[in-house]
Amino acid sequence: MNNIIKIKKSYLLGVFAFLFFYACVPTQEAVREENKAVPEQYLNETADTLNTATVQWKEFFSDQKLVMLINTALANNQELNIMLQQIAMANNEIKVRKGEYLPFVNVYAGAEVEKVGEYTRNGAVEQQLNIREGEEFPEPLTDFSVGFSASWELDVWKKLRNGKKAAVLEYLSTIEGKNFMVTNIVSEIASSYYELLALDNQLLIIEQNLEIQKNALQMVKLQKQAARATQLAVIRFEAEVFKNQSNKFKIKQNIVETENKINFLLGRYPQAIDRDSDNFINRTIDTIHAGIPAQLLANRPDIRQAEYELAASKLNVKIAKANFYPSFGIKAGIGLQAFNAKFLTSTPQSLLYSLVGDAIGPLINRNAIKATYKNANSRQLQAVFEYEKAILNGYMEVANELSNINNLKESYALKEEQVNAMKQAIDLSIKLFKSARAEYTEVLLTQREALDSKIEIIETKREQLLANVKVYKALGGGWN
Repeated sequence: MNNIIKIKKSYLLGVFAFLFFYACVPTQEAVREENKAVPEQYLNETADTLNTATVQWKEFFSDQKLVMLINTALANNQELNIMLQQIAMANNEIKVRKGEYLPFVNVYAGAEVEKVGEYTRNGAVEQQLNIREGEEFPEPLTDFSVGFSASWELDVWKKLRNGKKAAVLEYLSTIEGKNFMVTNIVSEIASSYYELLALDNQLLIIEQNLEIQKNALQMVKLQKQAARATQLAVIRFEAEVFKNQSNKFKIKQNIVETENKINFLLGRYPQAIDRDSDNFINRTIDTIHAGIPAQLLANRPDIRQAEYELAASKLNVKIAKANFYPSFGIKAGIGLQAFNAKFLTSTPQSLLYSLVGDAIGPLINRNAIKATYKNANSRQLQAVFEYEKAILNGYMEVANELSNINNLKESYALKEEQVNAMKQAIDLSIKLFKSARAEYTEVLLTQREALDSKIEIIETKREQLLANVKVYKALGGGWN
């Protein structure tokens, strides 16, 4: 009867202890759920699911020299290779987390020798002991052992399994980070390449304009000799020639820096960039299909990366909460032990084994666990905001570039008309000057405005090409 009462008391004590632990566990704070809602379509765009982001970058860029540069960068870029090592480390972390909730089994072997003082408790006991009749206790005492030991933490609260799942999500996040880096590299190289082509054409325009200005200068000098122009006109035309000759070197320096930027992305030392600058002004601008905003959630690597980080943060909250509960473990061992190696095989006398189960839970001074739990909740809320920001940023980037493409198209058409008008103005101003019906300043200003219009239309063409690259990147293209 007394034994039954003792068992009931022990049972009740265990229940009360569990309830005490459970009562001390804080309830999870309510965190703000992520908002995935996006507009059904982009402003002033039709709701069509056809999306340019699904086009592989090798097909999106028609210039084969640009494609070769991107291929080289994806093989040699240092930052991308660093990211690949981070992916490998994240993959190894999964294996580490997986091993934590599996049993640990070790093999051991040991040898020990010990001599204790005779005037101690152990020494006095040894003096009174005999191993066998007529044999003294060995001194010094040796000890040999060999066996297996095992330990296993029971994952009752799924803390270890959630840790493994969180590691998987972090691994997927690093893959999306790599994809986003690939998108950026493709975009940077394409943008720099088009910048280089524009600089080449600007340099060509300046050289062509210099020929016109030098001819005009010779004409003014002849006019001066004929007393139909002054020295002031000659000096003004010479100054304009010097100005454009100076601009040539400025553009050449920009070309060098742009080439080196591309070389850096390609992971190589400075060298000439093979490119096709001919017919730059006549390059066709491909039509972009933006699809619908909801496709950004699947196409943009940065949004998917933020989504994986958010999912991992939710699991980390569960892991932090599980630290309030007791942890249960099992330890076991089996082996052979004897003071002489020849007795190791004498079983069952040298056989030893053990089996231990324990439960450990935090009781007093749990501030560190509480702080970790609160931080996990804050990080989850932070991840929600990061995810929402990534979606909003992606939508804004696409909307801005779509508007930019439409406005640049209209601007380019007007620039073409301006250039054609200025070509006629140059010819007309020179004819009028030769017939003394126009001042030299009119010829000078007309040439300057004609040069500016040609430079501007090249810049507009460059902006059109860059806008296509930017919207391709904003839609989530370039990594596949």
